[in-house]
Amino acid sequence: MSRVCELTGKGPMSGNNVSHANNKTKRRFLPNLNDVTLQSETLGRGIKFRISAHALRSVDHRGGLDKYLAKAKDTELSAHALKVKKEIAKAQAAEA
Repeated sequence: MSRVCELTGKGPMSGNNVSHANNKTKRRFLPNLNDVTLQSETLGRGIKFRISAHALRSVDHRGGLDKYLAKAKDTELSAHALKVKKEIAKAQAAEA
């Protein structure tokens, strides 16, 4: 399983461990990923995602999964998230 957030596209970054003697060795900074089930109001069901803690706060801030995906750029979203975004848009168009 890749260590990439499905909503924001955040992935591992690289850097150095720096010792007291100023020795440098390569290391990876991994994103804080969590497996969560987010509720879609439009679809009326939960959808499982693997997202970063930062993305989870962003979803809450924007007012839910539906509103977050509506504003999200397609280039940042995973294939699974894009599929859900299109499902939600289709359901909203059918309601209106």
